This record gives sequence, C-alpha cells and structure tokens, in this order.
Amino acid sequence: MKRTLAIGDIHGRFKALKQVLKRAKVTKNDKLIFLGDYVDGWSESSKIIQFLIELSEKQECTFIKGNHDAWTEDWLALGTAPDVWLFNGGKSTVESYSDYSLEDLEKHLEFFQRMKNYYVDDENRLFIHAGYSSIHGPEKETYSSNYRWDRTLWETAVAMDKKLSKNSELYPKRLVLYKEIFIGHTPTLYLGIKEPVNKANVWNLDTGAAFTGSLSIIDVDTKEFWQSDSLPSLYPNEKGRNFY
Repeated sequence: MKRTLAIGDIHGRFKALKQVLKRAKVTKNDKLIFLGDYVDGWSESSKIIQFLIELSEKQECTFIKGNHDAWTEDWLALGTAPDVWLFNGGKSTVESYSDYSLEDLEKHLEFFQRMKNYYVDDENRLFIHAGYSSIHGPEKETYSSNYRWDRTLWETAVAMDKKLSKNSELYPKRLVLYKEIFIGHTPTLYLGIKEPVNKANVWNLDTGAAFTGSLSIIDVDTKEFWQSDSLPSLYPNEKGRNFY
C-alpha cells in the first residue's frame, strides 16, 4: 500500500536519515515529502544532498526549500557566506563540500534550485517549511521569505484556545484554508517535547535534529511516526548546533 510520508528538518545528519527511513520501512512505493533544512549543523550535509538526488530518481519525492537551504543555494551560486549562516551551521556545510568537483557542485546547485516553496496535495494538505502570514494562503504571500522563516503560523496554532470551533469568527482564517498543514523550522524542543506536535490542524515535524533531538518521519494519513536516535548519540564527536 502506497503511503505518503513527511520528513522533518534533517540538518546534515545522514546517519539519522538512513536510520529513520529504515525504521519506517520505506519502500519505492511510498511518496516522500521533505519539509526542508537538509543542510547546516552536523557534518554530512553534502552526502545528504547527493543521497536525495539519487533517491528522487528511484521514487516519488517532493522537496520543500528551507531557510538553511536558501543560504546554501546562495553560497553555491554566488559564493556568499554571511556570518549568521556560518554560525548557524553553514560552516559545517562548506567543509562537507571541500572535495567536490565543480561538476558535482553544479548538480547540487540545480537540486536546490528545483526545490518548491510549498506543496498542496490532492487532499488539500499543505506542506511548507515555516509558514505564511497572509489570510489568503501562501500563494498570496507578500514576502516569499515567509515560506522559509515565518513562525507566526505555528505560534498562532500553539496559543489557540482548544475550545475554539472552526465555525467561530475568531478562528484564525489562515488555518481554515487547508485540511492540515505540515511544517518544520521551529523545534518542538521549545515546548519541551521531543516528538511531532499537533496544534489545531498544524503538525510540526521539526523535533530538534539540529540540536539534541531526533529526526522524525510521519505517515500523514495514519499519523504513525518514527524517529531516529538522538543526534548527539549518533555523532558523539561533534557538537552540531548544540548551543540550544
């Protein structure tokens, strides 16, 4: 049976990605939707991109672009390396590409350029890295950077009164546009939770793989999920972005 599986922020941890795909028993029949931030953090960012390029040739994959992916794309295309990026995991990404040929770098750049800002499936489920601020949906968003940076969508869902009905005039208009919304970007660790979190109709799959958490994958229909081991246990000799 074909499943649709969504994968949270990876942040350069290839070991965790391989582990969680194995635990979820992913097959070529499954459709995979990656929510972005494939790079920056642990030491294997370039290996992850190469793996995903090859994976997409074998099965149906959708790749959403995250803020860290946009930084890396700019570096590959223009050579720009702002300090804020290098400090937030970019340095490890640059180092992971140290032995790549110009031809391979070009292939990776093309992969980043093909990533989607967001994706809506046939059941009106939205997959986006961070969020959007427009009450008319991401297609009407004034600033495209919100796809990769917005936290207000998640903050709104977290702060909502659980008793509020979707029929209420006070129910956030942004949330009624879609059956469900799947995001990453804001670690669930901020809520003291290490598993995927559901608030209103929003599912947050960033379970802190950039820091001390795990990488998560979820069946978007059944909500069964699988997680890798904690990242520090998989990379005991690295710090990653563990200033969290």
